[in-house]
Amino acid sequence: MTTFLKGEFVLILGFISVAIFKLGGDHVLKTNIASLQGIFATIALFFVVITAIFAVVRHSDALAIKLGDPYGTLILTLSVISLEVVMISSVMLTGESNPVLARDTMLAVVMTVLNGLVGITLLIGGLRYHTQKYNVEGLKSYLVAIVPLSLLCLVLPNFTSSDNVGSMSSAMTWTLVLASIVLYGVFLFIQTRSHTHFFLDEENLDDHDHHGPLGSTFFHVSLLIGYLLIVILLAKSLAIPIDSTINEFKAPQALGGLVVALLILAPEAVGALKAALNNQLQRAMNLYFGSVLATIALTVPAVLLISSIIAEPLHLGLEPAEMVLLCATLLMSSISFSSGRTNSLNGVTHLILFVAYIILIFE
Repeated sequence: MTTFLKGEFVLILGFISVAIFKLGGDHVLKTNIASLQGIFATIALFFVVITAIFAVVRHSDALAIKLGDPYGTLILTLSVISLEVVMISSVMLTGESNPVLARDTMLAVVMTVLNGLVGITLLIGGLRYHTQKYNVEGLKSYLVAIVPLSLLCLVLPNFTSSDNVGSMSSAMTWTLVLASIVLYGVFLFIQTRSHTHFFLDEENLDDHDHHGPLGSTFFHVSLLIGYLLIVILLAKSLAIPIDSTINEFKAPQALGGLVVALLILAPEAVGALKAALNNQLQRAMNLYFGSVLATIALTVPAVLLISSIIAEPLHLGLEPAEMVLLCATLLMSSISFSSGRTNSLNGVTHLILFVAYIILIFE
């Protein structure tokens, strides 16, 4: 027991922090954030979230060692995205009506991952190794599912809306739900059963960076879920000082959602960057592309079904400038991952698209 408490003290600290902030800490952040108490609470909040994120990476690496890829990376991806879907759904059920919440969140994830995180990873990996290799069949499998789902769910609704709010007909709604579930289900079968070798790089086997003794699968799964819950629950509290800073400097409100999204994606980002630095680009891309595909395929059915049940308007179609940026991102991703090799030029190009997305937020 002593060994567990010493190795996983962040878990205990995290749940204590959740209780403190939910029972009164959030009120301090909302009313007295500029006070000494508010500043201390903000620093403590950042510390707990960041340490919990690193614990998530540690236990996901342990599971990857025990189960082998692609199962290890798949567990981390599905854990993060499932909790993200829960958070969006809870806001829809309890918060004020926001027809574009799901759309903006999905776009933020796509732009952050495919341009920001992929760009940084390719740039750093290119500078260190000049050229990095990956399994081209695996990345094409991701894109085969990501491209049609992105366009069907985020572009097509602009041209099939049944009213001026952007709502879709029942037929179109069920088409998107079934398309998302079926396509993602077939992809998971390809990834975990029939074509597992597509998602492995035999030349650079994944030697995961896990520190400490390995426990049982149940042990690591339980702690992975526990740390992820801490990150998600505290992300809402962390949004308070972020929103206060944004309001103070009169920055766009969408920027707060982007910052929180970055925190939620941080476990995958940390794991992927470490893999890329170890010349394991395939594992890094499995994490990135898997999170984008899971975000769209799991979020769309959930929010569409909730919207139809509670009769809340939902607008999935992007604005014209956002559609152009999405199409440019999908096109650039198809080009960057078409040859089996990448270099720093690919990374810089993706980062430029991410900068364009950030500028668009402020327009």
